[in-house]
Amino acid sequence: MIDTAVALSPGRNLGGRDLPDGLLAVRAAEGDEEAFAVLVQRHGRPLLDLARCMLGNPQDAEEAVQDAFVSAWRRLPEYRHSAEFHTWMHRITVNRCLTMRHRRPPPLSLDTVAEPAATDAWGQPARSAEQKAATAALVRALGELDTGQRLCWILREVQGLSYKQISHVTRSSEQAVRGRLFRARRSLQEAMGPWR
Repeated sequence: MIDTAVALSPGRNLGGRDLPDGLLAVRAAEGDEEAFAVLVQRHGRPLLDLARCMLGNPQDAEEAVQDAFVSAWRRLPEYRHSAEFHTWMHRITVNRCLTMRHRRPPPLSLDTVAEPAATDAWGQPARSAEQKAATAALVRALGELDTGQRLCWILREVQGLSYKQISHVTRSSEQAVRGRLFRARRSLQEAMGPWR
């Protein structure tokens, strides 16, 4: 089995970078570890970002993504290409994150939302404090959403998935996804009203 931590390292030189995911998945299903390493390197970072948003803890996120790739490696012969590889990996990662959340619900941390970089060496303390407070408010508001709404919002707004892809990942209809996103956006808009 390939070491996903090594495959995620940016300096690793892997062949097959220009091949489409579908072909790499077929090769990996046949036991080609290099093909799977390309898939891990290609999709690992976005999945790690997703897991961080869902779990709020970088260590748990890394564990979830590692487990997701191990599961994908084992299940590649079952992969039917009815969904794009990245959508399939999103589903596996989301399922792993949900399992971890049910086992030990972690508190959301400020690490789930990246802090903006300072514009100059001196910075602007008042603006910086305001941005930190707004970030904390957003993290709290996301934490108050139900799991389905939060997941749909993260997949759409952070990961940039289409409604169809989100419906595949969440195993729900596109209409349900749209409804969850509408309710999530409305709740977040209300919660973030003072920060506009």
